Amino acid sequence: MLCPYLFLLFCPKKTKKMNSLWQQFALLNVPLDRWQGASYLSRLVGILQNWRQSSLIMQWGEAIGALLVSLVFTLSPFVTSNDLIGILLIACAGFWILLTLSHDGKPGFTPIHLMVLLYWGISTIATALSPDKKAALVGWNKLTLYLLFFALMARVLQNSRFRSWLITLYLHICLIVSVYGIRQWFQGVKPLATWNDPMSAMAKETRVYSYLGNPNLLAAYLLPAIALSVAAFFVWKGKGPKALALTMFVVNCACLRYTGSRGGWIGFVFLACVFLVLLWYWWRDYLPYFWRTWSLPIALGSLATVLLLGFLVSEPLRIRLLSIFADRNDSSNNFRRNVWDAVFEMIRARPILGIGPGNTVFNKIYPLFMRPRFTALSAYSIYLEVLVETGIIGFSCFLWLLYVTFSQAWMQLDRLRKLSSPEGYWLLAAVATMAGMLGHGMVDTVWYRPEVNTLWWLMVAIIASYYYTIPQPQPEPENIDNFQEI
Repeated sequence: MLCPYLFLLFCPKKTKKMNSLWQQFALLNVPLDRWQGASYLSRLVGILQNWRQSSLIMQWGEAIGALLVSLVFTLSPFVTSNDLIGILLIACAGFWILLTLSHDGKPGFTPIHLMVLLYWGISTIATALSPDKKAALVGWNKLTLYLLFFALMARVLQNSRFRSWLITLYLHICLIVSVYGIRQWFQGVKPLATWNDPMSAMAKETRVYSYLGNPNLLAAYLLPAIALSVAAFFVWKGKGPKALALTMFVVNCACLRYTGSRGGWIGFVFLACVFLVLLWYWWRDYLPYFWRTWSLPIALGSLATVLLLGFLVSEPLRIRLLSIFADRNDSSNNFRRNVWDAVFEMIRARPILGIGPGNTVFNKIYPLFMRPRFTALSAYSIYLEVLVETGIIGFSCFLWLLYVTFSQAWMQLDRLRKLSSPEGYWLLAAVATMAGMLGHGMVDTVWYRPEVNTLWWLMVAIIASYYYTIPQPQPEPENIDNFQEI
């Protein structure tokens, strides 16, 4: 999904035709103002404007929204039941609706919002046509809450103070989670399930899970913190805050290592590579010619060297990594292969719009296709999960959403780079995190858990929040001489 931008980065002599095609597909030139003016939905924005002006509470609307979002990120890793998070998401959804109906300015829609709305519409149709509509409706309700949560965050994060506050809050909460996970490693915590192949040399190896109860879930939860802590090192001012950001990075990376999550490690490699490329792009105009040419290969080579040394020095790490290529000789790999075989049959049975969103309907349909003794709660791949739930149409829309999101990030990153704004580092971290979570998602579906899914939409909301906060360049006069004569 990042390939077109890497192509533009290293091949600046692109054709105008290809550039125009990418821009149209990425919705970079969509006249949102005209669309919002003609849309019946946008006319609902502001119908409660007079009430908001007379309400003392709604004068602090964005601050209240930030507080609700803060509660979600504060409590999500510590609660044992998702019911409380569900209640908070309902509160966030209702408050976003109230904010939108009482808004006194532009609706704040972006091309990302349009794609999210389109994906929600396709999921709605998939729910209506599902073989088990009641079960699909449960998943549709959850999806709707997540998407409305994204809408609230995109609105709140337009304020740079709230953006900085929420990111800082998450980093501190994650630091608590990571410290407890490292403590589990030294204490040798017992597994809550069979996470290691009982026939391998790693059968008794400790895998930490902290407060989240699952090492793969913990690994996915840590990926955004790793990227954001690097960004915080550049954004936060003063030696103390920078030392704190560096400490967060080291602690989060150590905890990720101790999870033993192969999917999490794959996600980390994706995240690190993308982050290094984007950092090089951000700094390249300020570097001498030698470093402009060789800094990126040196950085990527150094990353590869560190990973190789870890592979050679640590036997547990080496055994765990080699198990990725063991195919069916590893019990975890064999389990996923059997689940994927059944999932492919499910996709072939309903290829256009799938079975409907959510794990509830998946649990109803999967037993009809499952291999004996290989029960599963999901497809163990977010790409296969999207295909199963919404079919080829929904999967195409999902890829389009990713493309539009990365396109908006690229455009906004370029503007922030020209302004030399440190806010761009948050954008770098958001893009790198999304790449890492998509890499992890190839072999797991913890992405759908509220602890992780809310973080995914936080990254998307960070990108969307810059759409209206960056000054738009003013067009230059076509004929300067005529203006001078006037």
